[in-house]
Amino acid sequence: MIIDFHTHVFPDAIAMPTIDFLASKSGYTPYADGTLLGLTSLMKSGGIDKSVILPVVTKPSQFNKINEFAAELNGTNGIYSFGGIHPFDETPFTHLDDIKKMGLYGIKLHPDYQSAFIDDERYIEIIRYALKIGLAVITHSGVDDGCSGEVKCTPERILRVLDKVYSGNMPSEPRIILAHAGGFKMYNEVLEKLCGLPVYFDLAYVMQFADPDIMLSIIRTHGADKILFASDSPWSDPGISAKNLSALPITEEEKEMILFKNALTVLGK
Repeated sequence: MIIDFHTHVFPDAIAMPTIDFLASKSGYTPYADGTLLGLTSLMKSGGIDKSVILPVVTKPSQFNKINEFAAELNGTNGIYSFGGIHPFDETPFTHLDDIKKMGLYGIKLHPDYQSAFIDDERYIEIIRYALKIGLAVITHSGVDDGCSGEVKCTPERILRVLDKVYSGNMPSEPRIILAHAGGFKMYNEVLEKLCGLPVYFDLAYVMQFADPDIMLSIIRTHGADKILFASDSPWSDPGISAKNLSALPITEEEKEMILFKNALTVLGK
């Protein structure tokens, strides 16, 4: 089994304009059109069994529309859906309860697109409450090539988040997920500051485009039991990403943990 833990889908009516806009900002070439059909086609061609959809709420007013769409997709066509919430939400705890009631598995945060640093107290309160009610938390980490300015989720800031959220008492089982191998294009800092801590790293985008030796070093140092296979579809091809992971000199047991076993643990399956 292969579970792709980091994908994006948009309603058909806005998918192409959204993908075109994001492609122009980032310089990336999409591998699909951003629709559910586009994702499931990549899943079929790449041998992917399940995918996790991660919506991003870029304005507080988008909460209902984005999460209702995520809930509609949840459980269909091999899809697990997370919800989204904005740090400037005026009723974050109520909305987090709503996400839980919708049956969504967690929340996706994106500090760059939400214009706030990940260690902002509003994020801390959201993360703390989400974990309390049993929602996993995933955040974009490191550089975002579509956003200029100071990086809003660095390994150093993640350390502050962990300290504030857990009050110095780190959990035995991680529930926070750092996308893009802990920090996109900040891999030396990830190795120095984050590897070994009780957080998951997902491999979104990096298994197709980053140096495989660096990814192997991160997997070995952090531990395969805390790595989630992910593609960032439609921005990379999940089939190619899975083949690149399988080509690394890791054991079959480690591959199984990364490709699906860790994901099942996060999803409670």
